[in-house]
Amino acid sequence: MTSARAKPEAKHASNIEHEFRSSLHAYTTSRSEQALRQAYEFGRRSLEEGKSLLDIVLLYHETLGQLLARSKNSRETASVARAGGEFLRETISPYEMAHRGFQDAVQALRGLNETLESEISRIAFAVHDDAGQLLVAANLALSELSQDLPITLRARISRLEKMLEEVQKQLRRYSHELRPTILDELGWVPAIRFLAEGVRRRYNLPIEISAPSNGRLPRPVETALYRVVQEALTNITKHARAGRITIRVRREGRWMKCTILDDGLGFDTAILRSGHNRTGLGLLGMRERLNAVGGTFTIESAPGKGTCLEIRVPARTE
Repeated sequence: MTSARAKPEAKHASNIEHEFRSSLHAYTTSRSEQALRQAYEFGRRSLEEGKSLLDIVLLYHETLGQLLARSKNSRETASVARAGGEFLRETISPYEMAHRGFQDAVQALRGLNETLESEISRIAFAVHDDAGQLLVAANLALSELSQDLPITLRARISRLEKMLEEVQKQLRRYSHELRPTILDELGWVPAIRFLAEGVRRRYNLPIEISAPSNGRLPRPVETALYRVVQEALTNITKHARAGRITIRVRREGRWMKCTILDDGLGFDTAILRSGHNRTGLGLLGMRERLNAVGGTFTIESAPGKGTCLEIRVPARTE
């Protein structure tokens, strides 16, 4: 079966290469607009089929070398070389437009993330301050009310006050996790330690962290890392039934790597690619956040084998 598929693909590739060579030869001899349009079309089709610029350049150099070898004098050689350059520029123009479109999309994504972080900060402030003040006021009102009640009812009021105090503590913790001040003041590694400690307390889930204690990254990168780790821990606590989580941070060349491992249920990664799993929406958000700062991630898992998420971002320091 493999060989049967390979033959049509090889034939298709050879047809495209033949068209490229013919068009380049035609342009070096005629300088026709039709040949230039064919160059652009070749570039567009190559981009759609996932061919790299290196593939195109290698084919171009091979073909141009053959054409130059046929040149009769230096003047003809120079003419062929100039025409070849014009043809190549037209061929790779779809790649240039795609690159500009990608850059525009990344810039728009960065702006969207900044807006999202601003809104998250506003919500965190409202939860911490506004809701917190209301709970304090409720506690004071209950305290005043208990003074006018019989002793038998004061114990109930006291229990209500303790419940409200616990709610206030939980809201304070959630507001700090939404937008921890430690992230801005000390950086993403201390912020992740703070986040992991909250998860450990709520779910009684051991989390081991191995990370350098110094070295800041640009603020957008640190925010993206924090959000991705936050989403990963949320997914683990909701779906994995893990008994332990390990977070490892290390620098490798120009990359900062953060690996999150759990010993939970694991899953078939093909389900994510199919789009029939709600968890995939969280992973899509991770990918978009990392794309906006030049990062990537990979995920490895299998049923019963746990999960390994590896995040990579540029290690540029501030």
